[in-house]
Formats: sequence, C-alpha cells, structure tokens
Amino acid sequence: MDNPEAVFSLFYAVFSFCFVFTPTEFRSAGVTVQDLLSDLLGSEDLGFIYYHIRRTTATVAVHSLLPLGYYAGMCIASSDEKPFYFLLSEGWIVYLVIAVLIPTFVSLVALYWSLNKWGNHPIARSLAYHALPQSGWRAVASSVNTEFRRIDKFASGALGARVIVTDTWVMKVTTYCVYIAQQQDIHLTLTESRQHELCPDVNAPVQFLTIRVSSINPNVKPFDIRLNSTEYGELREKLHMPVRNAHNVVIHQSLSDMFLDTFKVQVELNQPYPLTGNQELEACIGCMQTAANIKLVKVCQEPNGGECQQCYCRPMWCLTCLGKWFASRQDQQHPETWLSNRVPCPTCRSKFCILDICIVR
Repeated sequence: MDNPEAVFSLFYAVFSFCFVFTPTEFRSAGVTVQDLLSDLLGSEDLGFIYYHIRRTTATVAVHSLLPLGYYAGMCIASSDEKPFYFLLSEGWIVYLVIAVLIPTFVSLVALYWSLNKWGNHPIARSLAYHALPQSGWRAVASSVNTEFRRIDKFASGALGARVIVTDTWVMKVTTYCVYIAQQQDIHLTLTESRQHELCPDVNAPVQFLTIRVSSINPNVKPFDIRLNSTEYGELREKLHMPVRNAHNVVIHQSLSDMFLDTFKVQVELNQPYPLTGNQELEACIGCMQTAANIKLVKVCQEPNGGECQQCYCRPMWCLTCLGKWFASRQDQQHPETWLSNRVPCPTCRSKFCILDICIVR
C-alpha cells in the first residue's frame, strides 16, 4: 500500500486485537499488561487476590488508551501535504474528544475502586459475598491466597481464561475479572463439548469441555469454565462434588486417565491387606494429600517363582499415585500390554504386577 495512513490503520487494528486477546506469540514475547507492568503488579504467588485487583485495574486502564494511541499514531503517519488534517477535520475532533474521555472515565472508576483500600473493587465485592458476618472480604482473600500457594491446586488454561481449583474455591481468571465460587455451594454441569481436529499447541485433535458453575449463593453469578478433556480426570480429583453430565457428553479422556480407571477397578478385585491394630497409615509420599492405602504382597505365583518379588515396604502410596507410577513405566506405544506387565516398586524396586497390589483395609 502507498497510503501510510491505511498501512498504520491495518497494523494498529491487528496489534490492538492481539494486545487485548493475547495469542501465544504475544505471551511468549512478553507483550501483555502483566509482563509490561510486572514490577508494579507484584507477585501472584505471594498475594493472588491483591495481584489480580491491581492487574484488572491496570488492564482496563491500559486498554482504554488504545483509541488515543490510534489518534496519535495517525497524526504521525499522516503525509506532509496535510499536517493539520486531524486538527481541522470535524470527525477526527469528535474522535479525539471521545478518545480522551474514555481513559478519563476509566481513571475515575479506578480511583473509586482503590478507595477503602480497594474495598470497592469488583473482586473485593465478590469476595464479600463469601465472608462470614463477623469478618470481611480480606479474610476471604487471605484464605484464597493461602490455598493458591499450595502445590496441589488444579490450574489450567492460558492468561485470560485460566481455571484454578483449590480445596475450597473454584475460580476463573479472565482479562478483566476473576470469578470465584465456594466448592461447598456450587453445582457443576457439563454443558458442551467441542472437538478441534488440530490444536497448534499439541499438533493433535483435542476436545474442549465447557462446565457450568452455579452457586446456591444468590449473589454469585453462574460462570463457565473451559478445559481440555485430558485434564478432566485431574479436575475431578480436586472437586468435592460430581459433575452432572446433563447432555450425555462423551468425554475423550487421555490414555493415562482411561488406564487409571481400569487399574482401580482391577485392584479392587484383589484380596485386601489387613491392617494390624498397632500400625498407623501415614500420608501418601506421592501426593501428601490422602492416606497411604496400598501394600504390595506377592500373591500372583509361588513365593520363590516368577518374575515378581516380595516387597517389604510399609504402605507408603495411595492407589491413585501408584496407578500413575504403574502407567508411567509402560511402553506408551503398546497400551494393550500395560495391565499384564510388571514394574518396580517406586521405593525398593522389587518387581510386582497388578495382582500383587492390595488395598489396606
């Protein structure tokens, strides 16, 4: 194009779209509000709620400057023959007034949000709906911050569409807002499934699930979370309630998730291991969340025969963690052999098969 104004308009439109919706390339290059203002926003890990209060405020403020930035860029890109074109044109004067009013209004809104130590911010007001009568939103914020710092939380998605599930909270982080619901108050409904034949991130077909989060708290608005079907099994482990499949959506789980379901069913058929009266179960050393409930006992063949070996380790693993270990030691190209194979004990390396796995009763 020979027209510099048209070239700049096209470039600025593409840049603004990518800056607001942040594709992978922009995130990798650090061209996001979070990266550009990282020194001012602080750390998400140290203060999740306060970080996102500052982030959403800064994002709205920066995005409100985009129309004004376009006007300034067009002034620079204009040809020398008409240097006062934008000052004399009535239409552009109206545009300039609007472009100035937008950030001015946003600045006033941001100032109002910051009053009462950010107590007027939409995130703070949403937290207040979960607060006890004798406490305030800051007590809820402290609870959320503490649980977010734990390594066992479920987190999925990119910036602008993250899903975070802790022991108490289900949260959705978007560009301008953070939706928060308490696990004990919600109902989950699987509403939609979309199949994408090719995903650029994994170079393979993927299925995305949409789950509706509805709270019995009338002040908490319903919201949707979206995630890859391969993460659905991990999400269920963190939730305290079932996900209702209202539309009979077929979920395409990952190979490891499907194996883990079959693995648990097969182990349930094995003979249990009786726990002696003076023996106490410790936390699983794999997840540190549930009690260790698995003991490896050689029962598949004669005591001195076969490839399996007697394991003398005390119960140290839960069924889920041992199942993940079992799957990780298999040939990923031949899943049909997984159940019949033998793997070493993750602690003492004694070989065992699925028949040797006993649930502690």
